[in-house]
Amino acid sequence: MRLNIIYNKKRLRALYLILAFISMGFYGCQSDDREEEIHSPFDPSNPVEISGFTPGSGGAGQRLVIYGQNFGTDPGIVSVFIGGKEAKVISVNGESLYCLVPRQAFDGDIEVRVGRGDRQVIAYSDKHFEYQRKMVVSTLIGYKNDRGDEPWKDGKFKSDDQNEMASGFWEPSFMKFDPLNPKHLWVTFDFNNGLYLIDFEDSTITKKRSDFDRPRSIDFTNDGQYMIIAEDRGGENDRATYRLSRDKDWQDREILTRYRQCNGASVHPVNGELYFNSYEKGQFFRFDLNKYFSEGLGDKDYETLFVVHDPQWEYKIFIHPSGNYAYIMVINQHYILRVDYNWEKEQFNQPYLVCGQLKSPGYQDGVGSDVRMRNPYQGVFVKNDDYVEAGKPDEYDFYFTDQYNHAIRKLTPEGSVTTFAGRGSSSINPDPYGYVNGDLREEARFDRPSGIAYNEEEGAFYIGDQMNHRIRKIALEEMDDTPDKEQGTEAGDRPFSLSHPEE
Repeated sequence: MRLNIIYNKKRLRALYLILAFISMGFYGCQSDDREEEIHSPFDPSNPVEISGFTPGSGGAGQRLVIYGQNFGTDPGIVSVFIGGKEAKVISVNGESLYCLVPRQAFDGDIEVRVGRGDRQVIAYSDKHFEYQRKMVVSTLIGYKNDRGDEPWKDGKFKSDDQNEMASGFWEPSFMKFDPLNPKHLWVTFDFNNGLYLIDFEDSTITKKRSDFDRPRSIDFTNDGQYMIIAEDRGGENDRATYRLSRDKDWQDREILTRYRQCNGASVHPVNGELYFNSYEKGQFFRFDLNKYFSEGLGDKDYETLFVVHDPQWEYKIFIHPSGNYAYIMVINQHYILRVDYNWEKEQFNQPYLVCGQLKSPGYQDGVGSDVRMRNPYQGVFVKNDDYVEAGKPDEYDFYFTDQYNHAIRKLTPEGSVTTFAGRGSSSINPDPYGYVNGDLREEARFDRPSGIAYNEEEGAFYIGDQMNHRIRKIALEEMDDTPDKEQGTEAGDRPFSLSHPEE
């Protein structure tokens, strides 16, 4: 009896195994049929259909999957248009395809074309992709010929005739918007003798003066009636700073202070004093502009507040809009100091480190002394609406150019530094410099950016891109933000030279 029970159990187990194999075979046939159905080639005799897509919104470069029927398996015969702009198709898999959202796909309508010629079939989506504008880098002015020797020349921002286009811009720049006219951006270039006006009213750049030696910075008095120029000259009694008058159309000149090798000068935005430096010993000077205008002061009537480290420290001074503090950007030693303002004494206190490290060039985002920079040059304070909403005491971030890291960096009030724009994607090219417009981090490349200005009305940055011989713009993409014809040149396509030291 027991043997019969064991025998029957074995037969039952065998039957289960047979049924399992039959089921697996049947399922396998179904899977093969389904796989064949999904991966079937395009059939021009049948319609192409779009049933959906994901995600439903995004900006340029967003990865998008479109679902439907009869897409085929050959991406070479598939075209996708979003908002009338052609998307890059990555792969096709019968009932789905994978593409990247193109720039300026504002309308968001989706169109898929499969096949060629009279065998092409077109499908449209009933739903629209919600295109989200994003901050991008574009080119405002300038070009670079094959030799890189185009002249310094006044002209238009853009023109079909290259002879009518402004050009030059291959020295380190310093930029400042006219506080009484946001359509006027003033620019000087180190080792260039000019004062240049970028005029957004007529889209031109014009050299307004040509009597400088080494102009290093521009600022304005608080009433906007005078422009302050710092000049880097070698003699002890050479002019360090001087003023130009609005009512004279900036064509006059009066010396404010005399000393040697001034790298920059800034006006306190509340109290109106002038602060400037000297490369000679790293001196930080204060000059009483209010007293100068009311009582008259001599060009030597300034005081030394402190010395920044050792001699030959090249630095510029950028004062917070509140006047509560200033950043001292030490260009040739790769770090940033902060000086707090003493409202009782009406002068700045001793400096202390905010980010970077003395004589330690490199590239690293982080906080405080963990940060690495390489020749930070000019910076601007930009109000952060999130800080305003949160009720933070300091509402401004500080954006600055990092020359030899070919990037625009951002410094928060807490001392955190991140990369805002530039260096592109390392998967595209490991070299950080180049000339590419587009997405701030995935695509955009600069080549030794120096000057930076911010227009609050339009929410746009302007960048002096020295080695690319251009003025670049960072703003929300617009209808006419078409890619520059030359932007496909990748960093690293040209040989190594001394102008691009190893990173």
